[in-house]
Amino acid sequence: MAKKQALGKGLGALIQEAEETKKIINGIIEIKIDTIETNPFQPRKNFNNDALNELAASIKKLGIIQPITIRKIEGKNKFQLISGERRFRASKIAKLKTIPAYIRIADDQGMLEMALVENIQREDLNAIEIAITYQRLIDECKLTQENLSDRIGKNRSTVTNYIRLLKLPAEIQLGIRDKKISMGHARAIISIDDAETQLMIYKQIIKYGFSVRKVEEIVRELDGKNTASSKQKNKKLTPKEYLGLEKHLTNFFKTNVEFKRNNKGKGKIVINFKTDDELEKIISVLDKISK
Repeated sequence: MAKKQALGKGLGALIQEAEETKKIINGIIEIKIDTIETNPFQPRKNFNNDALNELAASIKKLGIIQPITIRKIEGKNKFQLISGERRFRASKIAKLKTIPAYIRIADDQGMLEMALVENIQREDLNAIEIAITYQRLIDECKLTQENLSDRIGKNRSTVTNYIRLLKLPAEIQLGIRDKKISMGHARAIISIDDAETQLMIYKQIIKYGFSVRKVEEIVRELDGKNTASSKQKNKKLTPKEYLGLEKHLTNFFKTNVEFKRNNKGKGKIVINFKTDDELEKIISVLDKISK
């Protein structure tokens, strides 16, 4: 019966339906959180509370960058969650009243997929918007990265690089969205595993205007140090290496820095200053690093 009814629709009605679907797919709507129910078929049941609290804190400060996706429950003024349960749970912890969402109004996977693929062909999309659309195609249309790359005519590595952007801290995602840094900067930053280090490099890019090549050099240097330290955890630094570190920190703080270490491996770093002005400069540098 449903097929006959669809076949009986006029061309105008089909065009209108397609346009309304695209409008909903591409548009973000604020939905009351208390009208949203979780999906009972969600395979993931356990959520890390610490990670949720960290995400809630980020949402309080920066808002939600990637909207959740929901579908209307037939016959009720309620919605069911399709994707984004971590964001949904963290938003409740953050005591938000509403949450930005994409609303699915139909189960027509073909129409949804076509609309999303059409959406990423737009030239005005930033890298984060493209990444979110790729992730929606994977989550909602049940595509693999391989399938997706075929659908959109892009290399799989391109798809992977965009989707990885969504793993960056929210502050960096906002920086990409607002074009404070380029996709090249972001690809270099994401090679670092530690979020705090990622944010430190991001802030240095903003402050000093580092080029992509400069950031790649910084990342390679950090990666080299991390690899060396993991291989040589119990190996003592040589006098030459101590001198190199002392020189690096002396240049960084613009004052003499000394290393002191006993035979058991314990030690301290001494940052020398001659005047109150020099002390204030050192404190200022440390404050900037910690922010």
